[in-house]
Amino acid sequence: GMFRGGFQRFWKAFTHKEHGWKTTHFWGPVANWGLVLAAVYDGTQKDADVISLPMTSTLCIYSALFMRFAWKVQPRNYLLFACHAFNEVAQLTQLKRGYDYEQRLLKEKAATEEEELENSPFDPVVFATTCAGMGVASLAGPRLQGAMKSSAAAPAVLSSVAASPVGPFTIHFWAPTWKWMLSVSNIVDFNRPVEAVSTLQQTALCATGFIWSRYALVINPKNWNLFTVNVTLAVTGTYHLSRKISHMMQSGEDASPPQIQNLTNDSSNEEDQDK
Repeated sequence: GMFRGGFQRFWKAFTHKEHGWKTTHFWGPVANWGLVLAAVYDGTQKDADVISLPMTSTLCIYSALFMRFAWKVQPRNYLLFACHAFNEVAQLTQLKRGYDYEQRLLKEKAATEEEELENSPFDPVVFATTCAGMGVASLAGPRLQGAMKSSAAAPAVLSSVAASPVGPFTIHFWAPTWKWMLSVSNIVDFNRPVEAVSTLQQTALCATGFIWSRYALVINPKNWNLFTVNVTLAVTGTYHLSRKISHMMQSGEDASPPQIQNLTNDSSNEEDQDK
């Protein structure tokens, strides 16, 4: 019946030798689902102080661009498209939480110190303008590319650039180029208090960086820009993770659940009383 036919199509795609579960066409998007899970976990289990506004706003635009990338890349990647659609919603939710939290802190600081209200480093107008600009660039690019390629008046160098399958008139340029902002955001956060670093988010960024370094070289068109940015992302994510793990090992306060810590403290108190 319909269920059996649907399952057969799913199984055929899942076990496909060129883009099934044994390939990076599958594991690349799976690694990206880590970003979604990190956002959902942080959004439901963590306070808003772990939200990095530079990274979260970057992830919002990143997912919007990679939805189009997933649709245009060959083979077309529906798993990647679904991942980024879900991530877009999750990151926008986190962005609102983080911005509201920051505004509340700024107002409390201004009220306490009787100073003028400071401006947030995150500007919603700039964010919206950037989103619109990137959207126009990715959608209008193919039309401009066609015009440049067919124009006899265009210089040879410009025609050559326009003809490139990973050139600035294609989503294959803009998606990985924007992904550089993830690495830039990680670099901006190099001095961020280690307590405020999201372990899950950085783990997901690391996994994405390592796996996508391979994925970038097996898709069509092959994308060296995407390869380089993912190597850089893996390095910066590893740096933040090493900071977090080192802090946890030194402090010991986050290394075990609160329940275990309470039991340990109770046992110590009982031993002291017996003495």
